[in-house]
Amino acid sequence: MSAVEEKLAELGLTLPEVAAPLASYVPAVRTGSYVYTAGQLPMVEGKLGVTGKVGAEVTPEEAKELARTCALNALAAVKSVVVDLDKIVRVVKVVGFVASAPDFTGQPGVINGASELLGEVLGAKGVHARSAVGVAVLPLDAPVEIEFQVEVAD
Repeated sequence: MSAVEEKLAELGLTLPEVAAPLASYVPAVRTGSYVYTAGQLPMVEGKLGVTGKVGAEVTPEEAKELARTCALNALAAVKSVVVDLDKIVRVVKVVGFVASAPDFTGQPGVINGASELLGEVLGAKGVHARSAVGVAVLPLDAPVEIEFQVEVAD
């Protein structure tokens, strides 16, 4: 078990199986020293537990937890191409999409769920640039979607 996975275990978390793509793409691609993940939904065992818009059917607090789940799924996608998460040099960029009610403006707080998880698990390697974007709808009516760009060692 990698040190990253040991840290996840200390936090009471386990790395899930890589979520199956919903269309014609792969969960992650490595090019050179970088891994780019596809957008990861808050899937648990192949299903969305919560759907709807943040600020309407989904509370910001629920959405923040869902962003943590997305981040775990993105880490699983990274692992699928590098095998050992200890190869992560740093998380370079996180992009978070929040399906938002028309008057909801708390997207950064929602995406903090992913950012905080990365800090807890990776420490300084988890500090990243980020975008948090409100959108009208996401695939499967998911409330949140996260993607990563990660630098890895050979």
